[in-house]
Amino acid sequence: SRYRPDWASLDARPLPAWFDQAKVGVFVHWGVFSVPAWGSEWFWWHWQGEHRADYEHFVQRRYPPDTTYADFAPLFTAHDFQPRQWAQLFQRAGARYVVLTTKHHEGFTNWGSPVSWNWNSVDTGPHRDLVGELGQALRESNIRYGLYHSLLEWFNPLYLADKESGFQTQDFVLKKTMPELYDLVLKYKPDLIWSDGDWEAPESYWNSTSFLAWLYNDSPVKDTVVVNDRWCNNCSCHHGGYYNCADKYKPGTLPAHKWEMCSSIDKLSWGYRSNMNIAELMDEASIIEELVQTVSFGGNYLLNVGPTKEGVIVPIFQERLLALGRWLDTNGEAIYESKPWRVQMENSTDTVWYTSKGPVVYAIFLIWPQNNVLELSSPTPSPATQVMMLGFAGTLEWQKSPGKGLLITLPWMLPSPRPPQPGWTVKLEGVK
Repeated sequence: SRYRPDWASLDARPLPAWFDQAKVGVFVHWGVFSVPAWGSEWFWWHWQGEHRADYEHFVQRRYPPDTTYADFAPLFTAHDFQPRQWAQLFQRAGARYVVLTTKHHEGFTNWGSPVSWNWNSVDTGPHRDLVGELGQALRESNIRYGLYHSLLEWFNPLYLADKESGFQTQDFVLKKTMPELYDLVLKYKPDLIWSDGDWEAPESYWNSTSFLAWLYNDSPVKDTVVVNDRWCNNCSCHHGGYYNCADKYKPGTLPAHKWEMCSSIDKLSWGYRSNMNIAELMDEASIIEELVQTVSFGGNYLLNVGPTKEGVIVPIFQERLLALGRWLDTNGEAIYESKPWRVQMENSTDTVWYTSKGPVVYAIFLIWPQNNVLELSSPTPSPATQVMMLGFAGTLEWQKSPGKGLLITLPWMLPSPRPPQPGWTVKLEGVK
């Protein structure tokens, strides 16, 4: 049966299973905003949309008079971009999918878009097809490929004219947004489309439902492609494939619908900033904590890095990604392909979180208990209960706790020779 171009029909499409199983992804924000590399990836808007004084001063201090945003494009060189190295890094980080910005709200496309003349990475700047090169490298590494795409463009004259008409005209959508979306799908056959830039206009303007009906019915990726929920000004958390709801969204309880939490290592920006400092970055422990909470609540975790204009993922970002990967090497069994358990976290504390696989329950604890005894009140043990610790050989001793639940005696030796890791997992068999 075919999907109709309306939300009732499109929302009924089952989400391809690979997405829920993947759990961990890496987000990459890269574009002309990586050239000024200051403030945020919304640089152009803050500078010439809002005329913020700090952005105007920055450009006056650093660039020649009469500099325009278009002047940054030739400096977006990607000289040091090595897609295979990126793919290897993302693989070592434990990512099962990667989402690249093909076009942010600035309108510059990271591939040779046929409707973005001279404002794309093939005609200017790198003179390379960045979307295609990264896609090929990821596929060689068996990582799923997602494409971020902004529906709107802040300063595109066609968009501004449509906006002026109260979105009664659709020139921009028909000549720019939709041709690019179809081109991306036909050229790169993405596993995921991460839509954004939806918030100013209704679905009737964007033609989102007709595009999604084609995507699900007739596109080359109709059976595998996954999409998010940012397709119109009131779609978020209501329509689409899985829900983002908002940047850095944390539901606090188990949502009824598949969702994804996107977060950024740089807490102040998604694009690269040359002026970031260590206090503004997420540390390993907070990354693991976000991942564990997200997966316990049934979500996927998409962690962002912003490469430099040369195409380098700076060492501090690499270090954070590799730390995540090391943690997943030991504890990934409790994350990948897992499902939420009947309880998501211990009632008394938000430092113990649960996931499950069939009858097996995983308790991930973020703080090592001082007396080396882990108390879990939620699982009900049985005579057949067995307790193991991921990354540690053999079984652990446990006893029924006086109240309910069980007391687990942890190994006296920490399970890793490295400094204490941010989180450990006990695997429980034969509990209810």
